[in-house]
This record gives sequence, structure tokens and C-alpha cells, in this order.
Amino acid sequence: MFGNRHSKPQNRIDSLIGAGTRIEGDLHFSGGLRIDGEIDGNIIANPGKPSTLVLSEHARVDGEINVAHLVVNGVVTGPVRAAEYLELQSKAKLTGDVHYKTLEIQLGAVVEGKLIHLAEVSDKVVTLKLSGTES
Repeated sequence: MFGNRHSKPQNRIDSLIGAGTRIEGDLHFSGGLRIDGEIDGNIIANPGKPSTLVLSEHARVDGEINVAHLVVNGVVTGPVRAAEYLELQSKAKLTGDVHYKTLEIQLGAVVEGKLIHLAEVSDKVVTLKLSGTES
């Protein structure tokens, strides 16, 4: 239960999509990605590899996001899934359901949708018996 099974967030940015850049289509990545521009499509981290996505206050995403670690300070329209960690900074605006494991929300952030916690699945099954009752 207390084991460290989480992947670590990327400390460095491997790729940058700059302000004024607009991409239409799905984006697949691993490592660290920072977006200052606009994406019209899904952003999906490669499964099994560490991934951190940072959306600056200038970023606009219209599509699904599925990553391990996510920091948002821009606008997202579409469902979001952060398998490990989600930080919503003060200028973040998300429209869509948000699936998260660990969540940090700063004052001013807006979520228009459901917040759904991703419960950790345990392989251990414990059977509880009620004491003092007879069938």
C-alpha cells in the first residue's frame, strides 16, 4: 500500500510546442512536453514510459489528454486522465471529466465536469468475518 510504484515526473522538457504554433491531429510522446500553442487533437503519452505534460497559460487543447503527470495553466476542452498526478494552476480551465490519482488545485482554477479519483487496485483480498454473530 505504501510502496513507491509511481513513475517520477520528468524534471526536464524534451519537446516544446511554442506560442503561435497550431497542430491539428493526435500527438503521442514520452518524456517531458511543454505546450504554449494550440492542439486540436488528442495528446497521449506512450504507455509504460515516464511522461509529463505542461500546458502554459497560453496553451489551448481541444481533445483528450492521457498522461502520467499533468500541469495545466491553460484551457482544455475534452476529457483528461492523469494516471499519477494532476496540478491545476490558477489560470487553468478544464471542460470535461477529469480522472486523476493525485490532485492539486490552486485558487482560480476551474473544472466544468466530473472529478473522478482513480483508486489504486490492490492484489490483496482480505475476507472479514463478523465476530459474535452466528448463522
